[in-house]
Amino acid sequence: MCKDNMLPDQNREVVVQADNLGVCFPVGKRDDYKSKMIDLFKGKQVEGQAKYAWPMKHIDFQGYKGEVLGIIGSNGSGKTTLCKLISGILQPDEGSIHVAGKVTALFSLGMGFKKELTGRENVYLNGMMLGIEKDKITEYIDDIHQFSDLGNFLDQPMKYYSSGMKARLGFSVAAHMEPEVLILDEALNTGDREFSQKAAQKMRELVQKAKMVILVTHSLKYAKRNCDRLIWLDKGVIRGIGDPAEIIKQYKLSIPARKRRKKEKLELEKTVSRIQDQAIVKADNVAVSFELNKQPFWALRNISFEIKEGEVVGIIGHNGAGKSTLTKVLTGILRPEEGTLQLNGETTSLLSYGAGFNEQLTGTDNIYLNGMLLGIDQAKVEKDFPEIVQFSGLEKSIDKPVKNYSSGMKARLGFSIAATLQPDIFIIDEALSTGDIAFQQKASERIQEMMEQAKAVIIVTHSMTLTKQLCTRAIWMEKGQIRFDGDPEQAVEFYQESIKKKRETVQNKG
Repeated sequence: MCKDNMLPDQNREVVVQADNLGVCFPVGKRDDYKSKMIDLFKGKQVEGQAKYAWPMKHIDFQGYKGEVLGIIGSNGSGKTTLCKLISGILQPDEGSIHVAGKVTALFSLGMGFKKELTGRENVYLNGMMLGIEKDKITEYIDDIHQFSDLGNFLDQPMKYYSSGMKARLGFSVAAHMEPEVLILDEALNTGDREFSQKAAQKMRELVQKAKMVILVTHSLKYAKRNCDRLIWLDKGVIRGIGDPAEIIKQYKLSIPARKRRKKEKLELEKTVSRIQDQAIVKADNVAVSFELNKQPFWALRNISFEIKEGEVVGIIGHNGAGKSTLTKVLTGILRPEEGTLQLNGETTSLLSYGAGFNEQLTGTDNIYLNGMLLGIDQAKVEKDFPEIVQFSGLEKSIDKPVKNYSSGMKARLGFSIAATLQPDIFIIDEALSTGDIAFQQKASERIQEMMEQAKAVIIVTHSMTLTKQLCTRAIWMEKGQIRFDGDPEQAVEFYQESIKKKRETVQNKG
């Protein structure tokens, strides 16, 4: 991929041709059994004929051979819908779309994976679902294994994978199956920095051999560095197409004045918190193991730390370092096999976007359903409902089925539900990785406000900016153990230095 040597558009081979594309969805019709049960819980009866909304209209663009075409825009702008149209999952209600080539699409991390099957079994399952012969998958399985850097975890059930590990395997499968047109929709948002760079290099190789790559991302820096052109979507219409630097400039100017950024990163005030002496979380030699190739694999070992009242603790590290396993222990999903864990307060967790959502129910129904699952009484859910909807910014979509939500919209709703419930201990694992820059800022400010009510906040993140500015302390994990626990600036410095040394070692071996 070389931006400087691109031919004029009129001389380039057109791979994707979209003319006056439009999609409509029915809204307001609620005739399924689960929705009626939720209505009964709320004491309401909702009837009426279906109405239709057009989330996307008048879409015209061309995609050219040999390019990485990026798609940016706020949550709910239509990015995922457009990708589904290009891949053939959705058919347009007006206009036409033509794609000259076989499309391989990766929608968000781990989509289509079966958690009870091993990573290897899922590679074959996904490949066959894409119409690829078993012998062809066998030919590439070692390359996929090596590229994903999953080690022995490839033969482990995927229920033990972190979200980042799922993302790595999903990308590795899609990129090695010789796609002609590869669509990546939010698929790399939970990847660590090292894997993101590796994936970018792989995309450059793909466009040399295949036809094109279409990339949806909320990382403006990543889009600017790795895309040849950008499409900016806003409320279902194209606001701009062209040079990444210029489109990003226009997009950032559209963010409301109080959210406008001068830099391509969150602008946060450093968290100031009055840390108390009382320990809210106390882990003493906690260990968790899984059976891997008939041998115990220690996902966590000798984990000891205390979190005191008033702390915002960031947990950083490579994919597979043990971060998600630790959050599952803290939330009671997993129990430690060794050591002890003490929690002083009620815990609310948001483990990845949309966790616990029923795809067939509306956003409204899921707010009530999640409230019930968390043991919140109906009166409190009803009282907090307007604030949850307003904070999520999903007023126009709240009565649509969640299956029609983008991953960013699910992230916004999930965070809004969890944050409004005002827990004692709030755990966030990768849940903001798909949020647009305006919502990430809004959510980060809410986390800082929550410190007045919550006792402690624990955040698993790959964002070093968020770690340094939002967290009062950071824990760097590697291979299931704590490498550093202390000042966020130092934690980030040590972690990034380890990445640099590892990269130099690989290059020297090469």
